[in-house]
Amino acid sequence: MSRVVLVTGVADGAVARTARLIAERGAESGIEKVVGVDTTLPSHELGSVKFIRADIRTPVIGKVLAVEDVDTVVHLGVAPSSSRLRSTKELNVIGTMQVLAACQRSETLRKFVLGSSTAVYGTSPRDPAVWSESGTARGGIRSGYPKDTVEVEGYTRGFARRRPDVLVTILRMSQILSPRSSAPLAAYFRGPVLPSVLGFDPRLQFLHLADAMEVVRQAASHDRPGTFNVAGDGIMLLSQCARLLGKPTVPLPPVGLGSAFTRVARLVGTETSPDLHRLLTYGRVVDTTALRDIFGYEIRHSTRQTFASFAGALRPGLLHVGVR
Repeated sequence: MSRVVLVTGVADGAVARTARLIAERGAESGIEKVVGVDTTLPSHELGSVKFIRADIRTPVIGKVLAVEDVDTVVHLGVAPSSSRLRSTKELNVIGTMQVLAACQRSETLRKFVLGSSTAVYGTSPRDPAVWSESGTARGGIRSGYPKDTVEVEGYTRGFARRRPDVLVTILRMSQILSPRSSAPLAAYFRGPVLPSVLGFDPRLQFLHLADAMEVVRQAASHDRPGTFNVAGDGIMLLSQCARLLGKPTVPLPPVGLGSAFTRVARLVGTETSPDLHRLLTYGRVVDTTALRDIFGYEIRHSTRQTFASFAGALRPGLLHVGVR
């Protein structure tokens, strides 16, 4: 039986590249066709991926699954946003609900892969030093993207209980940094100065886009059920990131941080969000043992290598001394 994979969110450049990678190497695992869906036309080349313009917030996604005889859904349409737009919330949560409802009714579906985020752990001063997949958030998930992520994973687990015949893989990815990334943290690092929190130097982890794409491809191509943290080995302190970029930090007092952060960000031409404020205060580090030992993937780019690659594509900062 030939396999058909559907990928959501392909208008995003990184998702489009992931869908193309699955298609290019699909013959290795019997994948005959890859279908990409989104509300807008992709600006990136999709190769042999068949594009269907569809809004995952509507029941039409169920028709796409039925007409294309989809057996694997890779849901990558859950996106962070630096602005608190209602449309982003709808796309993340309502879109996921509609996709899962369509999967629930599908007679051909046998696998569901969710591209999630380590934001599901939230960020708070009570967090453990390192998060494992069994951990639950202790704070910082009441709004924004972390809340969306918690809800999306909750709906996915509910679907897994209702359809035990479907293999479900949840990939909790760390901050993906690439030269073209539009994620809030990438935009923050592109600014001429880096607002920080007085008295805090958070530990951060980064994920190379190539690793993220390959993990998704393997999850779609092979049977890897379970929940897995995905992040580059090692950590970096925010102060180390600033030095590597050659950019000064602007320490802000914790009291009234949100408004101060927003004002400074506007002055330097970047956007910010409460999620980012908390990350740059407390940081977040996850354990990737399960990815290596159970999923079977060895991360190729460390956190520092990923950040160095990202930094190398930017213009030198004000304090750049010629050595990285």
